[in-house]
Amino acid sequence: MASQTVAQFILGRLADHGVRRIYGYPGDGINGLLGAFHEVGERLEFTQCRHEEIAAFAACGHAKLSGEVGVCMATSGPGAIHLLNGLYDAKLDHTPVVAIVGQQARTSLGSDYQQEVDLVSLFKDVAHQFVQMCSTPPQARHLIDRAMNVAKATRSVTCVIVPNDVQEAEYSEPSREHGSVFSGGTLRLPPVVPGPDQLLHAAEVLNAGEKVAILVGAGALGAERELVEVADRLQTGVAKALNGRAALPDDLPYVTGSVGLLGTKPSADMLAKCDTFLMIGSSFPYSEWLPEEGQARGVQIDIDATKIGIRYPMEVGLVGDAAPTLRELLPQLEQKRDSSWRQEIEANVERWWRILDERAMQTADPLNPQRVFFELSRRLPDGAILTADSGSATNWWARQLRLRSGMKAALSGTLATMCPAVPYALAAKFAYPDRPVIASVGDGAMQMLGNNALVDIAHYYRRWSDPRCVIVILHNNDLNQVTWEQRVMSGDPKLDASQVLPDFDYAGYARLLGLDGVRVDAPEQVGEALEHALSAERPAVVEAITDPEVPPLPPHIRFDQAKKLSQAVLKGDPARKEIVTQSTKGKLAELLTR
Repeated sequence: MASQTVAQFILGRLADHGVRRIYGYPGDGINGLLGAFHEVGERLEFTQCRHEEIAAFAACGHAKLSGEVGVCMATSGPGAIHLLNGLYDAKLDHTPVVAIVGQQARTSLGSDYQQEVDLVSLFKDVAHQFVQMCSTPPQARHLIDRAMNVAKATRSVTCVIVPNDVQEAEYSEPSREHGSVFSGGTLRLPPVVPGPDQLLHAAEVLNAGEKVAILVGAGALGAERELVEVADRLQTGVAKALNGRAALPDDLPYVTGSVGLLGTKPSADMLAKCDTFLMIGSSFPYSEWLPEEGQARGVQIDIDATKIGIRYPMEVGLVGDAAPTLRELLPQLEQKRDSSWRQEIEANVERWWRILDERAMQTADPLNPQRVFFELSRRLPDGAILTADSGSATNWWARQLRLRSGMKAALSGTLATMCPAVPYALAAKFAYPDRPVIASVGDGAMQMLGNNALVDIAHYYRRWSDPRCVIVILHNNDLNQVTWEQRVMSGDPKLDASQVLPDFDYAGYARLLGLDGVRVDAPEQVGEALEHALSAERPAVVEAITDPEVPPLPPHIRFDQAKKLSQAVLKGDPARKEIVTQSTKGKLAELLTR
C-alpha cells in the first residue's frame, strides 16, 4: 500500500463512512487537509462557503433533511470559532454533525502562538459527546470512526481537531501493542422498540382516554402512515412542534398545525381540553402551551430516554423509534366509537384556516406579510423543501403554509438562531438537486448572513438538475420579532436605534449575482411574482415589502401580554396608531369568522 498522509487517510475514512460532501472555508490551519482533496478524488467533495458559520449551518441542514451525518471543516483559531453557532443549532436540535478543525503545530501549543486557541476547551460543550485532538498518526483511525459513530448514535455534534503538522505527517496504522486501538466499521442503528409490558401499559392509558391529544416533533418524521392510523384509532387530532412540521401533512382535517406562541388556536384548544396526552418525538419546551399538570394522563415516545418526562409528568415513557413503536402499539389500541372529540377538533381546524385566510386578505402598508404566505401556500410545488429563519417570518411560515405529503421542512428549533434558512436551502439543493427549495427569511437575517449565503447559491446552482431555489424575503426594515417582544413582553415602545435596519435592494442584489429577483409591494403582485420565481431557470429572490406593524398574534392573548402592549402604546410607540389598527383587524377576523 502506497504511503499517505494523515490528512489523506482522514478524508478517505470519512468517505468510507458514507460522507460525500464537506462544507467549509479554507485556511492555513487545514492546508494539509485541503491538499488531500486532490488525492481523494470524486469520493468526497469540499464545498466552499462564504463563511464558516454558513458551513456549519449547511452541515446541520444536510443532517436534518437527509438523516445522514453532516460534516463541516474550518481552520484553526478564528475559523473554528466561527463554526460554533451552526454547531449549537445542531446540538440543541439533536442533529448528527461532525466538525473537522485545524490547529497549530503541536510544538507551538502552549506558547501563545498566533491563532492558538484551546480548541478542546472551546468545543467541549457543543461537542460534549466527543471532542478529541489527534496527537499522533495512528490515532486518526479511531478518532474518525468514533466521531462519525458517536454523532450518529447520540444524534449530536462531535469534533476532531487535527494539528497542521499531524495532517502532513505520514499515516501509519496502529501497531499491535498495549495501548493501541483498532477500530472499524460504520454504525448501522437498529430500530428500537419498547418491551411488551410497557406497550400494554401505554395502550391501557390511551384506551381509557376520552379526549386524547397528540403532539409530534422531529422524532416523528418518517412515521406518517403510523401516525394517521393511531390518530384514527384514537379519534383525535395531531399538533406539531416546529421541527415536526413535515411529520404529517396539513391537508388532513384533524392536523391542528403548530403549537406554542407561533402556533394555532386549534392546537392550543386541543391541548387545553384533553384528558390524555401522547407526545411523540418532541421536546417542546413551553409548559404554558401543554396540558396543565394533573389535567391529562401522559404517554411519551422518544428514542432518547433522558428526554422522557422532562416537559410533562408522563405516566408511561416508551423509549423507541416512533414508527416501529407505533406499529407495535397499534394492535393494542381500541377503536374509539365516539367521534365527537375528533369532530370538534376538525371543526376548529376548518374555522382556523378560514380565519387565517381572512387575516391574509386584510390591508396593510404596503403589504400584509400573511398575504405573502397565503399566496405561497397555494403554489407550493410537489416535493418542495421548505426552510425558515428565526423572526416574525417564522410565525407566518408556521401557520399559513399548508404542507402536503412528501414535503420536507427545517428551521432552527431549540436554539432559534437567526440566519440558517439560506444555508439550509444550499444544503437542501445539494442533498436533493432535483427538488424545489423555498427559504423564508426576514431582512435582518439576510443582512446578517443570508446575503453571503446567496453568493454560494449563485455559485453552485448550475450543478443542480432542478434550479428552483426561491428565497422569500420579508423586507420591513425592522428587526420585527424583537420589536414585538419588546412591546408585548416588556411593555416598551420600539427603540429605533436598535430595531430599524438600513434599507437594501435585495432583488437588485440577486440580479447582480446573476440570479432572478422580483420586488413586490402590492397584494395583487404577490401571486404572479411567486409563480415567476417558481418557474425561473435559476434561483430567485422574491422581495416582499411588508408592513412591520401586522402583529404576530398568539393563539390566545393573555392579560399580561395585552397589558404590556398597552403600556408600550401609552409610552409613545412610534407606530401606536398602526398597532391598534392592525391588532384590532386581526382579532376581529377571529371573532367574526364562523
